Amino acid sequence: MKNIRNFCIIAHIDHGKSTLADRLLEFTATVAERQMQDQLLDNMDLERERGITIKSHAIQMNYHYKGEDFVLNLIDTPGHVDFSYEVSRSIAACEGALLIVDASQGIEAQTISNLYLAIGNDLEIIPVLNKIDLPHAMPEEVSDQIIELIGCKREDIIHASGKEGIGVEAILNAICDRISAPKGDSDAPLQALIFDSVFNSYRGIEVYFRIMNGTLRKGEKVKFVNTGKVYNADEIGVLKLNQEPRMVMGAGNVGYLISGIKEAKEVKVGDTITSFDNPTTEVIQGFEEVKPMVFAGIYPVETSEFEELRSAMEKLQLNDASLVWEPESSVALGFGFRCGFLGMLHMEIVQERLEREFDMTVITTVPSVQFKVYSTKGEEITVNAPSEMPEPNYIDRIEEPFIKAQIISKSEYVGPIISLCMEKRGMIINQTYLTSDRVELVFEMPLAEIVFDFFDKLKTISRGYASLDYELIGFRTSHLVKLDIMLNGEKVDALSAIVHRDKAYDWGKRLCEKLRELLPRQMFEIAIQAAIGQKIISRETVKALRKNVLAKCYGGDISRKRKLLEKQKKGKKRMRQVGNVEIPQEAFLAVLKLD
Repeated sequence: MKNIRNFCIIAHIDHGKSTLADRLLEFTATVAERQMQDQLLDNMDLERERGITIKSHAIQMNYHYKGEDFVLNLIDTPGHVDFSYEVSRSIAACEGALLIVDASQGIEAQTISNLYLAIGNDLEIIPVLNKIDLPHAMPEEVSDQIIELIGCKREDIIHASGKEGIGVEAILNAICDRISAPKGDSDAPLQALIFDSVFNSYRGIEVYFRIMNGTLRKGEKVKFVNTGKVYNADEIGVLKLNQEPRMVMGAGNVGYLISGIKEAKEVKVGDTITSFDNPTTEVIQGFEEVKPMVFAGIYPVETSEFEELRSAMEKLQLNDASLVWEPESSVALGFGFRCGFLGMLHMEIVQERLEREFDMTVITTVPSVQFKVYSTKGEEITVNAPSEMPEPNYIDRIEEPFIKAQIISKSEYVGPIISLCMEKRGMIINQTYLTSDRVELVFEMPLAEIVFDFFDKLKTISRGYASLDYELIGFRTSHLVKLDIMLNGEKVDALSAIVHRDKAYDWGKRLCEKLRELLPRQMFEIAIQAAIGQKIISRETVKALRKNVLAKCYGGDISRKRKLLEKQKKGKKRMRQVGNVEIPQEAFLAVLKLD
């Protein structure tokens, strides 16, 4: 056990974690040259296309150092804020972390929040200055930033380049020297933490775990503490590039377990695995509960595919534990699910993964948050979607969730950030200078305002520097209204939204204009209206397609043409009463991209 090292790689997005992981795998000859490809651990098509890491990936390397053989378990983590839950799970399974900072960009927001996660779990931090081969790298300035942030010595910082393969050996040596071996007792009762799982259609669910105490043997009976289920450990082993079975695994090891579990609900990330015959009394403290930020409905395009969508969601949830969902129904779209996501990118990725990995075509509704409505009779109603909102004359007051948002940014962007938060109905509570040019701003603002595009705008005005962290502080009364969209007088509940009174007019007007561009023209006129209760606040019209009925009239009296036009007008009117408006998928997404 003294020669095992478990470590993860943390960094801001695009600072070169995956490339550096490739070099470590090459240097330790874990991967044969013919298997090597760029971003080897990013095995999803989506990750390769977008050049981002979405999942944490675990792999084991062997390294010979100072006459001893070391076993290194590496976990590569995502850098985007929407996937920070993945990072927190990886950190729980490690003793050390490589903190990678881009020498040309310096320390950025996500670097800091991931670093705090790691320090909170008592991990040994090894700072690595990456991309030092770039012509505009600033190794000295960025080293100063790192020293200021974590208080290490200048000689502790390893200079490296993932692209050129500089400093790879120094990193491996530092991992062996500085990171402590896992603590744990191999003779104690088995205690292992589940930090990930993945669905395999041939072998059931594969569970990835880290053994804290005890020993796991192939074929023994194991019990999952939270769910209380008992299974046989049919196959256990370590994660190399492919899975390698083992007979016995001791404390400190990271590996996989296959026991033919078919039901996705039976595996919970953060659960403890223990032995059935000699169970442990202590449960490992799992991770904090995930806080979904954005709620949206996901519906199958064909109503008959509801059950298929349910099983797809269950399988996806195994691999992405931060996804929360429950069934709901809508008048316009039929049966579907109300899902909670960590952010807009997370929502986009989930939708793409459903389409690619499970062949499900889905429609996503407008994202929103949870409101509390108090009726005139004094009842409290929880509203998750605009369709659940009662009529305005039955409402006494509406409360919406408020958050305390902490934004860390460079001081030059303070002005634009404050005006952005004011625009989103935020109030500034505190402003602290962490260093001469890094400032922390604390705001209280409604959660509903940051659901849409707040994070994107924050990133844009701060050139990617600002980081956002927030926590719920409770519900407060606000002047909110439900904005309905009507097509030919029929309400479309999937396009409704709950907005603040002051923004309702502007929102309704922009939405109607957007829908006018997106709805295909029919043989009859379509009226698009935005309404609050019974009051129409905006209207746009999609003109009808018309056949030229005057083509056969040449010359002659105007009354002959009028007669034909009148006849056509009556036909159009009749058609409008029976006509149905088909809403294309883009129209549902238009609401998300109003700006």
